[in-house]
Amino acid sequence: MPYSRGSHTAFHHRYHIVWAPKYRFKVLHGEVRLRVREIIRQVCSELGVKIIHGALSRDHVHMFVEIPPHIAVSDFVRRAKGRSSRKI
Repeated sequence: MPYSRGSHTAFHHRYHIVWAPKYRFKVLHGEVRLRVREIIRQVCSELGVKIIHGALSRDHVHMFVEIPPHIAVSDFVRRAKGRSSRKI
């Protein structure tokens, strides 16, 4: 697997992130599913996060992402979950 390179660093920060709606209600289908996918892609492009693999099930979201070292994983998840919950 290739490393990403900065001006003075080489990094390989990949994370498997999973989250679910409250009580695992099956709400991620139809228009909602497409909108959540669009919002997550938007957040990733703004932060410079690369989606390696992602899947939206009816009751949870799986993402395998490569996050640059200057962004904390918790900040990325906070933005993705927060924005998708507010805009839906």
